[in-house]
Amino acid sequence: MKRKKVALVTGGYQGEAEISYQSAENVFNNLDKDKYDVYKIDITKEGWFFTDASGVKQHVNKNDFSIHVNGEQIHFDIAFMCIHGSPGEDGKLLGYFDMIDLPYTSCSSAVSSLTFNKRYTVSVASFAGIPVAKSVMAYKDQEIQIDKIKSLNFPVFVKPNNGGSSIGMSRLTEKNDEQIIAALNKAYELGKDDQVIIEEQIFGREFTIGVLRNESGEIITLPMTEIILKKGRETFDFEAKYNGETAEVTPAEAPEEAAGKVAETAKKIYETLNCSGVVRIDFIYNEENKLPYMLEVNTVPGQTKESLVPKQVKAKGWTLKDFYSSLIEAKFIH
Repeated sequence: MKRKKVALVTGGYQGEAEISYQSAENVFNNLDKDKYDVYKIDITKEGWFFTDASGVKQHVNKNDFSIHVNGEQIHFDIAFMCIHGSPGEDGKLLGYFDMIDLPYTSCSSAVSSLTFNKRYTVSVASFAGIPVAKSVMAYKDQEIQIDKIKSLNFPVFVKPNNGGSSIGMSRLTEKNDEQIIAALNKAYELGKDDQVIIEEQIFGREFTIGVLRNESGEIITLPMTEIILKKGRETFDFEAKYNGETAEVTPAEAPEEAAGKVAETAKKIYETLNCSGVVRIDFIYNEENKLPYMLEVNTVPGQTKESLVPKQVKAKGWTLKDFYSSLIEAKFIH
């Protein structure tokens, strides 16, 4: 059988690039080298690069996304997406792949663009009857509508509308003008975004769950994870996420009713948004009304050794090698 040539696409334009490199390293180490020839492609603002085994760096040909290795021009069969943030997770790079007819392992360009915008995502989900938190928007180039923000029930979370990894997020407990403005500026600056979403905090247990289609086209869920913040922590921000300040329980120790509702809601969101590949959906399960509230959809979930989806895959009893192979092969089955 002909070995497929896989472009393992990593890097990116935002602060999440460092996580993208870690994800790509873990994926590279677990891809089946008996089936695939794997080439890491680094997408940066300075250019698109491939570095060969001898350390020689070359530009990727943007006309057809090809490279040269040992005198041979390499055309890829598929792109394995490991860019968290722009231009991969927001659909921009995927639009280019669509134009050159190169399959990729994540959601479509349109779906990625939608889900990268938290406000658009919760709006579409709410239309489908998915419970979401009440929120308002702020824009860097517009006057701050303090009264509108203060109309929300506090505590609230203030975070960049586009992006992930909780970079630039704040939690506000008081309706204080100075604190609100400081949180907005933090989100604009650290999140590298000119749009900020302010949303009411939903109290309850935080669960996150991986969702994908199997080879038969059936939407399935992985064992969900519960995120438990360490004592004194109020926010699952970048530092908490990547500096070991949370406890993560996989599979989550949750009542059957709660686990079932989260899984079914996750499947409904996946279908409603027309997702593909593996996505990770974050929820708060409110135990008073027994409803899972959708927080956001991650279309290129982390694949580092410490990331949640790899842990959920192992809890399912699968190997990462088989899991990553299934993501690649699914693009050639349907």
